[in-house]
Amino acid sequence: MAVPLHARVSAELRERIHRGELPPGASLPSEARLCDEFGASRGTIRSALATLRHEGLIVGGQGRPPVVRDTALGQPFETLLSFTAWAERIGRTPGQRTVEIARRGASATAAAALRIDEGTPVVEILRVRLLDGEPVLLERAAFVEAVGRLLFDFDPDTASIYASLADRGVDLHSARHTIDAVGADQGDAALLGITPGAPLLRERRYTSSAAGVVLEYGDDRYRPDRVSFTIDNTRDAAAGRDLRVLKQAHR
Repeated sequence: MAVPLHARVSAELRERIHRGELPPGASLPSEARLCDEFGASRGTIRSALATLRHEGLIVGGQGRPPVVRDTALGQPFETLLSFTAWAERIGRTPGQRTVEIARRGASATAAAALRIDEGTPVVEILRVRLLDGEPVLLERAAFVEAVGRLLFDFDPDTASIYASLADRGVDLHSARHTIDAVGADQGDAALLGITPGAPLLRERRYTSSAAGVVLEYGDDRYRPDRVSFTIDNTRDAAAGRDLRVLKQAHR
């Protein structure tokens, strides 16, 4: 199947940004110049730019050439359940290194999140997530035992945990995300290659089935110089209120 022209344009501009040909703060060529370069209509160019804007790679527009953002990459909230899918969508190479996977009694925090008794067996996993070989995220998760035990038959260094669980019939229907900031402790700093006490963005995640049963509690720590969270809003003219459109994240 032929790749649509707008996708080819966005892929080429994305590569120029990643290669440094369009560094942070640089303006992209005007729509007219891009139309000439790619033999495309303005609608096609605007669609390509919208993709890059949605990915958090560029900002601005509305009559002026958009500008390349800093090196922190934006991740849409709707893809927070899959780091792998997000990384591949923006043309980066995802990776992971599993530090630990173990069955143990739930801590007080995990038990409260999973709505089980403290000490009830759960399966915990700790992974370092990579973009192009660089550590950007510490991923900690506690799964209820019925779900987590499936991970012992899966190599978490090879692929997406969520994709594997979904393929095996686990109902990962929805998630609630809470984002705040914490300082890196000695262990976090060592795994991420940063200084102890350096700020990290923490995303706590409660993943539930369609029936509302909490299946996973996650506590992920992101390097804010590499990834960020951004929320865009749009106004519903008929209702006269702001609606949140799930967009991007700085990590």
